[in-house]
Amino acid sequence: MRLTKFTDLALRSVMRLAVVKDGDDPLTTREVAEAVGVPYTHAAKAITRLQHLGIVEARRGRGGGLTLTGPGHRASVGRLVRDLEGEGEVVDCEGGSPCPLRGACRLRGALRDAQEAFYATLDPLTVADLVASPTGPVLIGLSNRPPG
Repeated sequence: MRLTKFTDLALRSVMRLAVVKDGDDPLTTREVAEAVGVPYTHAAKAITRLQHLGIVEARRGRGGGLTLTGPGHRASVGRLVRDLEGEGEVVDCEGGSPCPLRGACRLRGALRDAQEAFYATLDPLTVADLVASPTGPVLIGLSNRPPG
């Protein structure tokens, strides 16, 4: 299995937001983009998708910024990856030139099972689990903002 770059970026963004301590100023999308090393426009698209999933809350204006929601901290990584990747199959047997084996192929089912096993391995992990030590301190260090 290989995650899309979008899913990878969204997961790294969530992890960076997960280590913001209560009382600290919320991060901006630009700060998240810089911390995870991606262009602002890419981070903005990922943050927007995470908002729609209820993982991130964004507030505009003075005192605004991004915060991980309570459900975001507790979110299953497997569920989050499924939501970000979509429910598509590993291979496209029906595409522009359909596979001649599609009616009798056992590979498609085996790949579907492997994909589900991949997600099932991630299901018990939460975002909070991902940022436990030693990862959390490294994520905090990715900011250009002085610790506060």
